[in-house]
Amino acid sequence: MSVSVSPHVLVIDDVPEDIRSLLQALRAQQWRVSLATTGEQGYQRAQSLEPDLILLDVRMPDMDGFALCRLLQELPRVRHTPILFLTSANAPTERLEGLSHGGVDYILKTCDPAELIARVKIHLRLAERTAATPQDEQDGTAVTHDEVVLRAAMRLISGRLAEPFTLEQIAADVGTYEKRLSAIFRQRLGMTVFAWIREERLRKGRALLVETTLGMQDIAEQVGFRSASNFTTAFRERVGVTPSQYRQAAQQGAALTEPP
Repeated sequence: MSVSVSPHVLVIDDVPEDIRSLLQALRAQQWRVSLATTGEQGYQRAQSLEPDLILLDVRMPDMDGFALCRLLQELPRVRHTPILFLTSANAPTERLEGLSHGGVDYILKTCDPAELIARVKIHLRLAERTAATPQDEQDGTAVTHDEVVLRAAMRLISGRLAEPFTLEQIAADVGTYEKRLSAIFRQRLGMTVFAWIREERLRKGRALLVETTLGMQDIAEQVGFRSASNFTTAFRERVGVTPSQYRQAAQQGAALTEPP
């Protein structure tokens, strides 16, 4: 994120005519205001302009605001930029989803322009404090778009292991399409999307066996298996021992041979 005397605000909205009064209020602050009207354009402009703050719509065609937010969270030079959802999507589930994806605020398009300006000013001040602290070492590392999509998909899946997935859902949630997502996983990880999901579920299962006292059914449900028996079968095939044997060995301090 760039820090400048005149803050730079990027607005991403497919129908900017709907927020004309809000855009006028932003420009009246003598801030630099850039506009993108698609998710893809917003991604490109966020990457090239490195704005100080992003105002992001939710309901956009092709790539919605939630998918774009996931991608921006994986861009090293943008991930610290505050993202404020500015939208007409007012359902409680949408508000929670926006905030859970890393949005720092959720503002309705019907808000008074003065309220929008007040909220933006607060987050610009908070962002200045964040910029004064050391950021992670990879902030200056260039990443390809495929790497961004891969990281976003992996983070999304890891946070929803208990839920059923379709390839179409995952792809849409990270702003791409099924064939492209499948190709990225094969090229970068050498496996299909669902093979990686299975590995991640078993990895999380191993961690829960060691770190908790949860029963097998509870662990199975948390990592996305329908039953304890399904989890046990998959675990034994991958690790070579049953979950109970794995937990017992861990409790006894025995050396555990992790699968490659």
